[in-house]
Amino acid sequence: MKILVGLSGGLDSTYTAYKLIKEGHTVEGLVLIMHDYTDVNAAKRTADILGIKLHTLDCRELFKKHVVGNFISEYSLGHTPNPCTVCNRYVKISELCRFANENGFDKAATGHYAHIVFDAETQRYCIAKGNDEKKDQSYMLWYLTQEQLKTLYLPLSDITKEQIREEIKQTDFAYLADTKESQEICFIPDNDYASYIEKEKGVFPEGDFVDADGKVIGKHKGIIHYTIGQRKGLGISLGAPAYITKINPENNTVTVEKQSDVKADMLRANSLNSQLLLADDRTEYTLDVKIRYAAKPMRATVKIENGIATVLFNEPVRAITPGQSAVFYKDDKIAFGGTII
Repeated sequence: MKILVGLSGGLDSTYTAYKLIKEGHTVEGLVLIMHDYTDVNAAKRTADILGIKLHTLDCRELFKKHVVGNFISEYSLGHTPNPCTVCNRYVKISELCRFANENGFDKAATGHYAHIVFDAETQRYCIAKGNDEKKDQSYMLWYLTQEQLKTLYLPLSDITKEQIREEIKQTDFAYLADTKESQEICFIPDNDYASYIEKEKGVFPEGDFVDADGKVIGKHKGIIHYTIGQRKGLGISLGAPAYITKINPENNTVTVEKQSDVKADMLRANSLNSQLLLADDRTEYTLDVKIRYAAKPMRATVKIENGIATVLFNEPVRAITPGQSAVFYKDDKIAFGGTII
């Protein structure tokens, strides 16, 4: 096959291109310039060593519109967004697949650790969990469309990160073997997202920390500095472990409660995107639900009405956070996903 690889020059995308060439495919690379921190030189280094053609696509305006705009808007509403899921849908995988389809490629490949499955019964494509449980990235791909899944190819679905690190040591890419994975938001490398947002929108005013009854218990430094479930850096004490349970932008308050009050057994999600199953109105499912990337899937009853999924968990879960993704799994396959409201 002729395959276009989304190439960043990092370990995963480099190994993806290397593996596909070893398998006999015709491979070319595409580096997407999404912000000022995109390392084009790293991608060029990989392409030069592999001896493949590297295309460059400037996606900065698209990225700013869909990803940065959503990120700032959501935080301003007291939500905690997941920019990677939005980027995959509207920029990274979207543009990779579009470029592949318009330029004669059979597939577009990325270095995500997940499977793509075509279900014969539903006649639909879906993402399934990768074989590397520690690295599985299926959660980040819930927002992809059927057309994108039809074009996308994920060569790392059956391999673990540690296997890749060991194999890459025997190649010209040994310099990547021990690279650490970034935990920061790609367009905010210092992780100071509050300062980033305030540069764009101005300083957010201080307000009140309140308890569950609305009693003022302290002052906060602006709602964008906090997220649901946060414990550290609050500067207040309730005589027991205290966590943020609610952020209210309308009255500029942040609610802080004791640990026992952090859990809840219900959430609602909108912006539903169907994969294995159609998230139609008046349907009800029993599924496993993940409410953040590192969370354990929890069993729940899911009812859909007017485009909103109401989720009733079998047991309470911790720190349900508006803006984060709720991803619904049937066995190891993504049934559909949505954004927690």
